[in-house]
Amino acid sequence: MGCAQTEPDPVNHRKLYAMTHPVRTAAILVAAGRGLRAGAGGPKQYRSIGGKTVIYRAMEPFSRHPDVTAVQPVLHADDMTMFNAAVSGLPHQPPANGGATRQDSVRAGLEALAGQRPDVVLIHDAARPFVSAGLIARAIDAAARSGAAIPVIPVADTIKLTDSDGNVEATPERARLRIAQTPQAFRFELILEAHRRAAREGRNDFTDDAALAEWAGLTVATFEGDVANMKLTTPEDFVREEARLAALLGDIRTGTGYDVHAFGDGDHVMICGVRVPHSRGFLAHSDGDVGLHALVDAILGALADGDIGSHFPPSDDKWKGASSDRFLAYAIERVTARGGRIANLEVTLICERPKIGPLRDTMRARIAEITGVDISRVAVKATTSERLGFTGREEGIAATASATVRLPWNP
Repeated sequence: MGCAQTEPDPVNHRKLYAMTHPVRTAAILVAAGRGLRAGAGGPKQYRSIGGKTVIYRAMEPFSRHPDVTAVQPVLHADDMTMFNAAVSGLPHQPPANGGATRQDSVRAGLEALAGQRPDVVLIHDAARPFVSAGLIARAIDAAARSGAAIPVIPVADTIKLTDSDGNVEATPERARLRIAQTPQAFRFELILEAHRRAAREGRNDFTDDAALAEWAGLTVATFEGDVANMKLTTPEDFVREEARLAALLGDIRTGTGYDVHAFGDGDHVMICGVRVPHSRGFLAHSDGDVGLHALVDAILGALADGDIGSHFPPSDDKWKGASSDRFLAYAIERVTARGGRIANLEVTLICERPKIGPLRDTMRARIAEITGVDISRVAVKATTSERLGFTGREEGIAATASATVRLPWNP
């Protein structure tokens, strides 16, 4: 007696595919909105929170995630300059221009990725700056298994449904209610076709991609969201999150640094990352940038992590002539690796010449660029030694520096 032939279970088939085929994942960062409800200060995605822009915080977890192969920003046409400044150092695709609605912007991002044909796409709002690597991993897994999935968190409060006069019509069962978040995750081909169909049929009123997917006939699964992954909408949201970040980074450290280099032959000196024309050059193993060297020592001192010589010994020819921005970037990476951030950087340069005043803001901007710290947290000062000592005799330049670092509290 023969056995009846049955179709393979589609869910198990997807699981088998996911286990045997690497999932190519792209992420779309939706950042074309104006954010008017967040108050003054320009589009909220370019405002600073906890020392970094909102959009940098929202993009970085995707750009650094080992399973995300491409990050596709979608911007307002007027925001390119702000965007480039805000996310400097993060890898991403050439930005796509957003549309009049969020739905238009997402479709623009999908079309920009169409040539790459990723397996999975994650669609994330730039106004959610605290997405975690764990949430991204759950999103990728959920999309690979189900085809369409969104992160959700339970509703804690009782919800009321009201009529146009504000009177209560019904009280939905709280146990079944969920708050939807992003990144919402989909098999790329499914959500691309759903967006294209909505455009063909003139449907442009969906508030999120899950609602559009439901309309297109897809079953949308849910997976565990993250209560920290909240959207910044109002001025109060910014105040609350600033306070939360400050509380998390309650271990405040201060370090100091000092460096000096003598003049030798040359026609310029490097000071705070800026090439400064001068009648002399520095005698140094690297480029001799006293300002950046002092800053590196200050940061490492705040971390109790040795000094610049222990990490970049002058006896190692690998660092001969090296650009000192590499040393400073390394020190910042040491802070980031411990979950910290820079609260303030200050350099004082001691010399008769060259004159620092005309270049002060250029140096501040360069330090801010290297470190990713807002320029409002970077100070460069200069003084002379009243013609006393080796700096007074114009034999060299000295620099002192201080760095204030905030680390997670770990008593």
